[in-house]
Amino acid sequence: MAPSFDWWAKDSRRGTPVVVKMENPNWSMVELEGPIDDDFLMADSPVRARDKGRSRNAKQLTWVLLLKAHRAAGCLTSIASAMFGLAAVVRRRLASGRTDTEHDRDAGGRGRRETENPAMKSRFYGCIKVFLWLSLLMLGFEVAAYFKGWHFGASNLQLQYLWNAQLGVKGAFDWVYFKWVFVRVEYLAPPLQFLANACIVLFLIQSLDRLLLCLGCFWIRLKKIKPVPKNGVLDLETGENGYFPMVLVQIPMCNEKEVYQQSIGAVCNLDWPKSKMLIQVLDDSDDPIAQTLIKEEVNKWQRQGARIVYRHRVLRDGYKAGNLKSAMNCNYVRDYEFVAIFDADFQPTSDFLMKTVPHFKDNEELGLVQARWSFVNKDENLLTRLQNINLAFHFEVEQQVNGCLINFFGFNGTAGVWRIKALEDSGGWLERTTVEDMDIAVRAHLHGWKFIFLNDVECQCELPESYEAYRKQQHRWHSGPMQLFRLCLPDIIKSKISFWKKFNLIFLFFLLRKLILPFYSFTLFCIILPMTMFIPEAQLPAWIVCYIPATMSFLNILPAPKSFPFIVPYLLFENTMSVTKFNAMISGLFQLGSAYEWVVTKKSGRSSEGDLTSLVEKELKHQRGVSVPDLNDMKEEIKQHDEKASKKKKSKHNRMYTKELALAFLLLAASARSLLSAQGIHFYFLLFQGIAFLLVGLDLIGEQVQ
Repeated sequence: MAPSFDWWAKDSRRGTPVVVKMENPNWSMVELEGPIDDDFLMADSPVRARDKGRSRNAKQLTWVLLLKAHRAAGCLTSIASAMFGLAAVVRRRLASGRTDTEHDRDAGGRGRRETENPAMKSRFYGCIKVFLWLSLLMLGFEVAAYFKGWHFGASNLQLQYLWNAQLGVKGAFDWVYFKWVFVRVEYLAPPLQFLANACIVLFLIQSLDRLLLCLGCFWIRLKKIKPVPKNGVLDLETGENGYFPMVLVQIPMCNEKEVYQQSIGAVCNLDWPKSKMLIQVLDDSDDPIAQTLIKEEVNKWQRQGARIVYRHRVLRDGYKAGNLKSAMNCNYVRDYEFVAIFDADFQPTSDFLMKTVPHFKDNEELGLVQARWSFVNKDENLLTRLQNINLAFHFEVEQQVNGCLINFFGFNGTAGVWRIKALEDSGGWLERTTVEDMDIAVRAHLHGWKFIFLNDVECQCELPESYEAYRKQQHRWHSGPMQLFRLCLPDIIKSKISFWKKFNLIFLFFLLRKLILPFYSFTLFCIILPMTMFIPEAQLPAWIVCYIPATMSFLNILPAPKSFPFIVPYLLFENTMSVTKFNAMISGLFQLGSAYEWVVTKKSGRSSEGDLTSLVEKELKHQRGVSVPDLNDMKEEIKQHDEKASKKKKSKHNRMYTKELALAFLLLAASARSLLSAQGIHFYFLLFQGIAFLLVGLDLIGEQVQ
């Protein structure tokens, strides 16, 4: 039988405290209405009066304490089981994993080493190891001093006391510790504090820029500002507006065995007059099997009436830029006015050209129309969810605001339509950097061409599902802009564009968002913050460690409101990725090691059933009387592909990333030092950030890779 509860209640008229004795602990508290009569207060009644001074029933308190103890025990048990599970995973990863120092050849690459330059890697990793060993040594000193009862601050008075106390030093350790305090106060703290203050200033400037972009996005939404074609959208069936210029569609790819069918099929079903569109499949594959598969797919669509050609280069120089440049040199390209570009994993909707090309009519200054990306696998794992937050902010805020206010943003390399005259006027594709898309956009802007970003036109693609693939992608995306900045700076200064546009390109576009952001993220939160734990005379205020980063993360996550539960992992992961971004930025700026390395991002070839259904429907609509792929056959192909992928996963392994692991131990050592000195919010930040580095270093985020 369940124990009874004595719930406090109150007579609303007399204010007399009463107790309701209940057999069911799930009943709610009640409030008695009206006067309490004698019959109501019978001895066997469930309610009896109690004086105000009388204590609660002992059985009630005992039961409540037992419930709380049970819940606490359950919570501790779940935490313990989770920790044991995590420890088991870590042991397996340590047993089967390989470090990122091993040189492997990427099957999806172009004959280049996948890893970074060994000299550059050793120097960068060496600096982190120095900080790690220093922190461990200083932690040992601080622990010993803590147990000796030494708790000295940074004031000159206390420093003088230390020097006076040296006269009574009895041991070698005491003398060494006193010397250490003097060195850190006189020589280490001032430069560290100066560097911290400089990073704080950069952090505030970048945060202000982020805030202004968010306000600009809010203004655009409030005023419902968006680009609208001067003559409205096109109608393929009625031929309304009659504007159907010649469009060239290009699909550059390299060893894309997982996604080539989806991209070719989606492009072949674009709503556009077949006589006005030509599709180029630009295959740079060095895998004979991939070449054969892509050729067969092109031949299949040719038999179904699509105007599609297959091109393969003999001299495969210049990566993607060289591939596009070679395709634009074909004689028949002069018959086309616009070119639409889609990477191999992109699946444009059938009305893509109908929504983008009309913006060019009667707008001779317009050089580029860019659509935003959407992702078929954004909810696949934690890594893809965090990437979706970043890219949603990039498209929704950065590109939309820059497109509406200054008619310029960096071309994304895909899901865009160019005026061929703008490409030719800007010098065409150049192989001088690994960000050929940003290169052509900057040169077109310097020549006066305007850009439009369409936030309501989406093109589906994939996000990298493994940390290794994402890391390589981010390395290219952050080293390339620094290469381009070195090359374009003289041209920007000499150009005839306005001073404001020059300021936007040099300071905002390149320096603030491509150089300063990874610099202060890595330096401030991965080096300076843990060092201030061992050199407490140099301090970082709590609002820099907690409040400003939390506010910026909140602003970043606004374009993806469904991702709010991941705001804390997002903040920690962004600081973790600052290691890769900082390394890439330095490599590109000074042309070191892997600055010109190009590795094709691994893809899984995911496609939803809805995509397949819509694809077949479009084929049936526009190709009556022609044999088309059966939906069941396409589903079967996808199923077979997924089965093969699941079999491969059994033979996949993870990597262990040495830089991230070294920084994990540095941050955890700093959190232990912070705990000794009761640093408050600094301890929690360092602890969770260290755990985040540890999880990433052991490749416990995202999928494993081959």
